[in-house]
Amino acid sequence: MGIVVLTMKASVIEMFLVFLVTGIHSNKEITKKIKRPKFAVPQINCDVKAGKIINPEFMVQCPAGCQDPKYHVYGTDVYASYSSVCGAAVHSGVLDNSGGKILVRKVAGQSGYKGSYSNGVQSLSLPRWRESFIVSEGKPKKGVTYPAALTYSSSKSPAAKAGETTKAYQKPSVPETATMPVTLTQVPTTTAAKATHTFLPKASPSAASTTGSPRPQPIFHRSQELEETDSWKLGLVPLDVGFVPKEELSTQPLQPVSQGDPSCKVDLSFVIDGSSSIGKRRFRIQKQFLVDVAQALDIGPAGPLMGVVQYGDNPAIQFNLKTHMNSRDVKAAIEKMTPRGGLSNVGRALSFVTKNFFSKANGNRGGAPNVAVVMVDGWPTDKVEEASRLARESGINIFFITIEGAIEKEKQYVIEPNFANKAVCRTNGFYSLNVQSWFSLHKTLQPLVKRVCDSDRLACSKTCFNSADIGFVIDGSSSVGTSNFRTVLQFVANLSKEFEISDTDTRIGAVQYTYEQRLEFGFDQYSSKPDILNAIKRVGYWSGGTSTGAAINYALEQLFKKSKPNKRKLMVLITDGRSYDDVRIPAMAAHQKGVITYAIGIAWAAQDELEVIATHPARDHSFFVDEFDHLYRFVPRVIQNICTEFNSRPRN
Repeated sequence: MGIVVLTMKASVIEMFLVFLVTGIHSNKEITKKIKRPKFAVPQINCDVKAGKIINPEFMVQCPAGCQDPKYHVYGTDVYASYSSVCGAAVHSGVLDNSGGKILVRKVAGQSGYKGSYSNGVQSLSLPRWRESFIVSEGKPKKGVTYPAALTYSSSKSPAAKAGETTKAYQKPSVPETATMPVTLTQVPTTTAAKATHTFLPKASPSAASTTGSPRPQPIFHRSQELEETDSWKLGLVPLDVGFVPKEELSTQPLQPVSQGDPSCKVDLSFVIDGSSSIGKRRFRIQKQFLVDVAQALDIGPAGPLMGVVQYGDNPAIQFNLKTHMNSRDVKAAIEKMTPRGGLSNVGRALSFVTKNFFSKANGNRGGAPNVAVVMVDGWPTDKVEEASRLARESGINIFFITIEGAIEKEKQYVIEPNFANKAVCRTNGFYSLNVQSWFSLHKTLQPLVKRVCDSDRLACSKTCFNSADIGFVIDGSSSVGTSNFRTVLQFVANLSKEFEISDTDTRIGAVQYTYEQRLEFGFDQYSSKPDILNAIKRVGYWSGGTSTGAAINYALEQLFKKSKPNKRKLMVLITDGRSYDDVRIPAMAAHQKGVITYAIGIAWAAQDELEVIATHPARDHSFFVDEFDHLYRFVPRVIQNICTEFNSRPRN
């Protein structure tokens, strides 16, 4: 009996142990089954823009091939959310063109994005944008959970093509991201107001001017200057975030704005008539014409930029070249303008434009032609010829549009008859357009746009400082010596400093010669003044004989043969002695090819030879100095003669 009991106890214990072992094994199996799967990084296509993804921070897998230019990227280091996520990753160097994992974090919008070329990707510039992002290596931060499925702002997003889940919008945890819903709010200048979901209509601008009836003698009084004193601010205010400052409101595009038409890169000022004689109706027609021009030109930082100066008694800048960077914003600014009233002081307005408008501070780009389109209702009440001449000499192309000019009985009031032809630099009809009626003004739109963009015919923007290809032909013979050669190079540098140097302005090239010739640098090698001055400084002294005739032929072939067709060609030859070869035939060849030659002789140079080399009249194009150390004194005289020769050319 005892044996049976012991046997049963053993069986029970055995069964208990079996159940225990089985339970442990089952628990392990269950544990294995409920173990969390490995985090899967969402995959996206190359064309997915960061702005379409609502998540404030996320990891993604980029495919190969995102270096392609069709995947647009805007900015450098910090990218506008309109950029391709993967394209930005390649540009920043986080990825190569084979793809991979990246970490993306949304940040606040920037006031501007600068384009650059990096890692095979050309990023573009962009004005203010509502949201930005930065890209880093695809290493998850400790303790941070990243979404396995991304949240897109629309089911139509290109990202959805990659098979991602599209979720309903959830408010992101990062308040500065611009994916939050926004409403238009109206906020008084003194207090903040609650956000509303309605757009309030704009108040129509008032105008203090007479109606547009046929004009008798101009009204000689100074009208009250109108100022835009709207005390209400319209702003985009994210829910629960607060008021957005006024300076953040001007350009908050929902789509990227155009970079402008690069084939029409001009800096354009419209000088518009706001005098009392124009009337409300004509002023509105004038504004509509400006809007149409802005849209036809395609305003943008890579193309034409536009500003407006309004004149009456006194001129004032309505907005400058850098105020608005697209046609839409220019249109909005034009629509707000009201007439200033007073006299039609066009000459005063032109002087104002010359002195104030085309400055670097106002957005003048230097390399772009300066154009001023002057609109005149009737006729000016002051003189314009002298002011126009000074404007042209400063490099401004002046166009005149005269509307409803003086009839026979009104001509007694015109201070300067034929003022339009006196104001423009060419009396061939290219720079002046006469319109019989304000209702016909729209017909001048296409002709004006075409002419403004015709850079080859904008001859009035050419001055003695910005319109030439200048080739220096420098004597490096043994008689010069190392020290004097450095003095000659300093003279070359001092002359070069006086010119406006760029690809579209003056270009500089240099040849050094002895018995042989050497191209130091060509016209297309350096396009900025610092680069030119450094290149001059680096020229090494050669030493040898003096074959000036061969040097002129060499310069014609190696320098001036590659000059641009619309450039003046200036050769500045510097020598300290008589040539071993004949200079007459090479000099004649230079003159026949339109190369204006200045001959500068030092010490032992032959005066008769200098006069043969120099362009006629020789007295204006040849110089002689007894010592190298006195070369610097001739810089102003050479510059003055270059400009005198330029300005003496016929206007037509």
